[in-house]
Amino acid sequence: MLTGVLPGSILAQQRPPATTKSAEPAPEPPPPPYEPQLLKLSEIMGSLAYLRTLCAGKEAQDWRDRMAALVEAEGRTPARRERLTAAYNRGFRAYSLTHRACTEGSQEASTRLAGEGERLARVLASRYGG
Repeated sequence: MLTGVLPGSILAQQRPPATTKSAEPAPEPPPPPYEPQLLKLSEIMGSLAYLRTLCAGKEAQDWRDRMAALVEAEGRTPARRERLTAAYNRGFRAYSLTHRACTEGSQEASTRLAGEGERLARVLASRYGG
């Protein structure tokens, strides 16, 4: 008689799967090989966002937009988005501590950083771009 087996089988299927007491999130995948360069680029973009705003550069908002696009493209996990954002903020804060007004030094730093960021972006694109 199958009636004795059927109810037990149905109950087994209706029970939620057993869970462990410490449900830990899945480990984050290892960062890509270009992570250090990407973090440096994020920091440069934060610095440029601050300096271009300080000196009323017409492209000041562009650096925030570019960073948002970078986070969207590369921030595959919450931890990765946090690292990218932290690097951007670190660059922004670093220059806000020493540059309170737009000076020749601020403009020179901005030009130097833009060149460094451009070179870094080219290297990343040529080496790791698809």
